[in-house]
Amino acid sequence: MIDNKSRFQVNAILPGVHDQDDRCMGRFIDLISAKRGVDKVHVIENEAESSGNTKPASFCIHFNPDAISVSEVRQFAHQVGAELDQRYGHWHQRIEPMHARRASAIESRIARIEGVIESVVSPDGAVRVEFDRQTTDASSIKRALDEWSSSDLKEHDEHEGHRHDEEGHKDDHNHSGHNHAHGGIFGPKSELIFAVLCGVFLLVGWLIGTFAELNQWIPLGCYIAAYFFGGYYTVSEAIEKIRAGKFEIDFLMIVAAAGAASLGAWAEGALLLFLFSIGHALEGYAMGRAKRAIEALSDLAPKTARVRRDGNESEVPVEELIVGDIVIIKPDERVPADGFVIAGESSVNQAPITGESVPVDKRPVEDVATAASDPESLPPEHRAFAGTINQSGSLEIQVTKLASENTLARVVTMVSEAETRVSPTQKFTKKFERYFVPSVIAGVILLLFAPLVIDETFSESFYRAMAVLVAASPCALAIATPSAVLSGVARAARGGILVKGGGPLESLGSLDAIAFDKTGTLTEGEPKVTDVRTAEGVDETELLRTAIAVEDLSKHPLAKAVVRDGKKRLSEGQSVPVATELKSITGRGIQATVEGDIVHIGNDDLFAEVAGPPLPESIREVVESLEENGRTTMIVRRGDRYLGVIGLMDTPREASKRTISRLRELGIKRMIMISGDNQKVADAVAKEVGLDEARGDLMPDDKVNEIKKLQSEGGVAMVGDGVNDAPAMASASVGIAMGAAGSDVALETADVALMADNLDHLPLAIGLSRATRRIIRQNLWMSLGMVAFLVPATILGLNIGPAVALHEGSTLVVVFNALRLLAYKPRGE
Repeated sequence: MIDNKSRFQVNAILPGVHDQDDRCMGRFIDLISAKRGVDKVHVIENEAESSGNTKPASFCIHFNPDAISVSEVRQFAHQVGAELDQRYGHWHQRIEPMHARRASAIESRIARIEGVIESVVSPDGAVRVEFDRQTTDASSIKRALDEWSSSDLKEHDEHEGHRHDEEGHKDDHNHSGHNHAHGGIFGPKSELIFAVLCGVFLLVGWLIGTFAELNQWIPLGCYIAAYFFGGYYTVSEAIEKIRAGKFEIDFLMIVAAAGAASLGAWAEGALLLFLFSIGHALEGYAMGRAKRAIEALSDLAPKTARVRRDGNESEVPVEELIVGDIVIIKPDERVPADGFVIAGESSVNQAPITGESVPVDKRPVEDVATAASDPESLPPEHRAFAGTINQSGSLEIQVTKLASENTLARVVTMVSEAETRVSPTQKFTKKFERYFVPSVIAGVILLLFAPLVIDETFSESFYRAMAVLVAASPCALAIATPSAVLSGVARAARGGILVKGGGPLESLGSLDAIAFDKTGTLTEGEPKVTDVRTAEGVDETELLRTAIAVEDLSKHPLAKAVVRDGKKRLSEGQSVPVATELKSITGRGIQATVEGDIVHIGNDDLFAEVAGPPLPESIREVVESLEENGRTTMIVRRGDRYLGVIGLMDTPREASKRTISRLRELGIKRMIMISGDNQKVADAVAKEVGLDEARGDLMPDDKVNEIKKLQSEGGVAMVGDGVNDAPAMASASVGIAMGAAGSDVALETADVALMADNLDHLPLAIGLSRATRRIIRQNLWMSLGMVAFLVPATILGLNIGPAVALHEGSTLVVVFNALRLLAYKPRGE
């Protein structure tokens, strides 16, 4: 988009980059700025990080038009984007879920691999790595990760790609199976078993030391064993982070345990390690629930498909299906691939993909070749998606996408990637930890000098300092936000809603304004006959027969609506005459001959131009009345007789009014409709569905400007179809696309994608985002509140034992509070 002679906006040039802190952003700016004729390059903030969403980067390039042309700027920008893609890549993999400290340790280990620029590891096992292709590659990163034998990793899937080019966001998929790399001697449950053994040795040592008259070395040996099992993973994780220059919570725990041992308080030190390790093992188990909720998506598609090739039926793995194959689905079987129906009729349960509660009837397409040329434009009754369940009859579908590219695979991939995107609150907590942990260490060192100020022994001061170390460790804070985001994303995916990370989830929960596109979003997207008004002395049948005969010759959407709906209004067996000699009168209407009479159909301007009697006042009043209510009108005149007026309207969806009402209950205060239709039509639709205001007569650029205006007034979410509305959605805080299961563009462009073409799912998205934001706030208050309570309590004398119990207890409370989102239900269900 050119704003003036010396400024050029380039969008989605780095589609895999969403964070202003990403180094590719700086590289792009530096390279473009070095071009002769370019004065300045900057990121367009309202479409990137400032709104907390995850949109591809957009840049504004200021240049001297006397030194370089717009086309040269555009070409150079795309060339730089392509070069950056060739140099820098992103790699995704899923491993076993873990607690937040383990995830941070894995991050640190990956970050030390030469060539790795950034690594992000989510507690539910999603891994994202940005790397320099000239120094390393995905296989080297994977190999280094697998070699860390103590991590108990289990590969689930890997995705290498994120091409940055003008075509958008692409992924190269590598499905290499399910390899296991269990480093622990007990397999994937090693950490939990080590924690239990720590508890057992702690209990035995305490019982012997308290109740038995045995050599003191026996309970000490038990405590040392407890230290080994309780500290094994904590020490290994802390070492990884220390080598990466990070001093985090694990380090504080080790110092506290070592300090307790040096004081002879072996039992308390072992208790600290036991509760810390058991708490984190349980935390890892809880994170596994969020992971399993998403993994369940990938298990929806069958492993094999019944395919007909060269007249023969055979069963093949779904990975071997190719575009154009014919697959046969019998009743109660899952659909193995995306495609369209070519034979058979049935109803299909699409809930696993779109969240629709009612099965969708399917029937064959009329023209297979035409359908194959543009499958995305087919209506829902012809399309089928992998993972959905056929019900009553047998179906034959023609495959339109490979297994790695179908809607289900894309959703699973996008959800996995979304889990590694850091939300604004997560960024805050990471930054907080970066300064908080060193502050704690400094404070503890100061406490060691307490004997210089107050009358107590060094051992007493040292013990208090170790208790403060435990109390001040922000374990619950580290998991507070990611646990809620992961649970929210997983719950949304189960409801047929794709949320691309914590940014959109948090942003959507804070907004109280939503803008809707009209056509195809609030309305059905196709005109319908709503009114048939006859002139005095004219029968409705005569009006309809004449109008249908003429309009049947036209391909205009309004003409098709008159033919379709008009025939439904005619009584059964009523014949329609044949019209001939169709003539189009541009912008006014049409003319044809019916049974020897010349028929004109059009607007009132038509009848001021053609020969014949002028428009009667009674007809004009009907036209004005209908247009006041948002109808598009067609006046019908046969010969010299005016037969009447037909009113048409793109009627609101059944769900529109219901959805608007539910959104108000959820706290959405302002809802606006933006439309390209005239203002009267827009006002009529808005009034019918219960919207606050409507803005009509808008061109695509006008819609973008309206959204930007609403953005400046406090932020807005934009709901559209993700294709025609993509520019406006990109300008909003959160772009929400409907019917994304049938549109690759919608899946790519939207921050939140409603897989079904159903407005009823919007309140679930809004309600879930609000619930997620509420739980994040609760978790932050819980975690910070516990630290605020425990630090002064331990300074004033609270022992390590109770401090550890409260500290680890708050961590588990935070995790299980977040997991409540997995069971979230909208009001009224």
